[in-house]
Amino acid sequence: QVHLVESGGGLVQPGGSLRLSCATSDRPFNDYAMGWFRQAPGQGREFVAAISFDGASTRYADSVKDRFTISRGIARNTIYLQMNDLPLEGTAIYYCCIRTGANAGYDVASYNYWDQGTQVTVSS
Repeated sequence: QVHLVESGGGLVQPGGSLRLSCATSDRPFNDYAMGWFRQAPGQGREFVAAISFDGASTRYADSVKDRFTISRGIARNTIYLQMNDLPLEGTAIYYCCIRTGANAGYDVASYNYWDQGTQVTVSS
């Protein structure tokens, strides 16, 4: 059983910043990439960012590039998403996920395990 524990969501004003974190319990697989997706009200789940097992490779959605940064802890079982200059459209439930294999990917179907999500609300 793979468990993911996410924290850091909340309310922020437009242009503000938030940092999400997500940790797995121990090491669920030999190699595993991790990622962030989000789902706004009435919309499908969309890719935000992903990071490879060794942390050397990252991928971002065009909509967040240059404003969001994904990183991975030294122990590799924790990832972070630093979100800067959040727009109103950043309001969504943000999900952390894992997929087996070392490479970061943007395909939602390739991720095997998901957490329950955390609400991020951007509002003035």
